[in-house]
Amino acid sequence: MKTYGLIGKDISYSFSKKYFTEKFKQEGLSSIQYVNYDIQDISEVEVILSDTAVVGLNVTIPYKETIIPFLDGLSHEASTIGAVNTIQFLEDGRKIGYNTDYIGFRDSLISLLRPQHTKALILGTGGAAKAVAYALDELDISFLKVSRQKNKGQISYEEITPEILKLYTIIINCTPIGTFPNKENSMPINTGYFTSDHLVYDLIYNPEMTVFLHKAKEKGAIVKNGYEMLKIQAEHAWKIWNL
Repeated sequence: MKTYGLIGKDISYSFSKKYFTEKFKQEGLSSIQYVNYDIQDISEVEVILSDTAVVGLNVTIPYKETIIPFLDGLSHEASTIGAVNTIQFLEDGRKIGYNTDYIGFRDSLISLLRPQHTKALILGTGGAAKAVAYALDELDISFLKVSRQKNKGQISYEEITPEILKLYTIIINCTPIGTFPNKENSMPINTGYFTSDHLVYDLIYNPEMTVFLHKAKEKGAIVKNGYEMLKIQAEHAWKIWNL
């Protein structure tokens, strides 16, 4: 049986297994399965990559960046972004990393954009944040990254002022804060300064409405979760696996 799967940590909640299992059933692909590879350390990936039954993989938190040294090559986009969420297994045995996250984010964001949405705050600095930054570059939207600590080219959450929130009207959460089962958690931002001019996008999809999105919606902001992004990136991963 051909095996596709997801590499990640603490991924029992994952969207991918359910999505692809249903997809395989609908398309009558009975000799294919999708498996969650829930690993505690990236070194464990070597066994998965050497399994001859595995023909394609997705990668999620926290391994989108650390998976790269285990691969034989990267697409131009994945190399530029510095993160991988899809692995293609070639017939000659090589494993090539791709990034379809940026496509999913970009294509799910476009219809929500309004004239005032010219600057974005990216919350987080991991692999997902890198894909979001790449997509924003493609859309000619300037951005500022926010992290727990101030570093070169980014600010800390404590430095987000009302003036910054007035300028940066797109807010994108690329962290796992607020994900099930810790869904009571929220981003350390004063949402009291959000208005109807803001677009708040949370890459989290479980729960459907995070505390962060709920607070933003109460202030009249346009809100969106990451479910459509996941569907789009999954379909692009499927195309890559079947090239």
